[in-house]
Amino acid sequence: MKRVMSVSLGSSSRDHSVETEVLGEKMLIERIGTDGDIDRAVQIIREYDGKVSAFGLGGIDLYIYAGPKRYTFRDAEKIARAARVTPVVDGSGLKNTLERKVITYLQEELGMSFTDKKVLMVCAVDRFGMAESFCRAGADMTFGDLIFALGMPFSISSMKSLERIARIIAPIVVKLPFKLVYPTGDKQEKFEPKYGRYFEKAEVIAGDFHFIRRYMPEKLTGKLIITNTVTEKDIELLKERGIRLLVTTTPELRGRSFGTNVMEGVLVALSGRRPEDMLPEDYSELLEKIGFKPRVVKFSP
Repeated sequence: MKRVMSVSLGSSSRDHSVETEVLGEKMLIERIGTDGDIDRAVQIIREYDGKVSAFGLGGIDLYIYAGPKRYTFRDAEKIARAARVTPVVDGSGLKNTLERKVITYLQEELGMSFTDKKVLMVCAVDRFGMAESFCRAGADMTFGDLIFALGMPFSISSMKSLERIARIIAPIVVKLPFKLVYPTGDKQEKFEPKYGRYFEKAEVIAGDFHFIRRYMPEKLTGKLIITNTVTEKDIELLKERGIRLLVTTTPELRGRSFGTNVMEGVLVALSGRRPEDMLPEDYSELLEKIGFKPRVVKFSP
């Protein structure tokens, strides 16, 4: 049996494990939260290095992108270096393939149109694939990278501006303690309703769920949310807030959509190759074979 372990800086209250079968291969997929403790994450990876098929880094990005340029978070690199044998992925390889396909899937299979739709993407530098797909679909974009990650009240409305700003800020941001730019540990369980006008204006809210959850207002009536990892508790919360439709870019596995880092770990484990040897077409080919489809939950007509 192959074993994929996501070691997350997120809350341990969100831990989950499931046994499943993918392409005839039995797999144990699990998520272990360290409540924001980087040293604990390093310890777990050292303990299980060579004993699992792949590690996923959860609750932290190893890389962010400004167009083709990639920047590495210092804190994430410290965790990843703890593995000497087992490959480590953060989901970025899958974000550039699977998450591009999700927008196309929603258009072609579900008949959705994003032309002139007002889309709030809470953070795009870690999801450039999805951001580019929205732009190609003709959406009216608001990128909230400066707002949600850095607390700066400036929205970005084009990929060209996003790339230009990211090239200036990214080299500085990746050297900061990660907890300053992203909710980790018990901060993932707290609400801090802010930036309400950006949520209210949007018809579609997309991107990292922890940013969405932490800052969303009391009412999200009629909104479409396209995000990543959600629990059953999160789904109930979104239903209470009045959303119309929830789409998760990763499929449901026993009541839970795991993060892209976990799903990338599954694909790497199945391939038997190192992440650095995987090309976008390799991920796409495996995704086609497996038949991964986004999870779509409808709440109201």
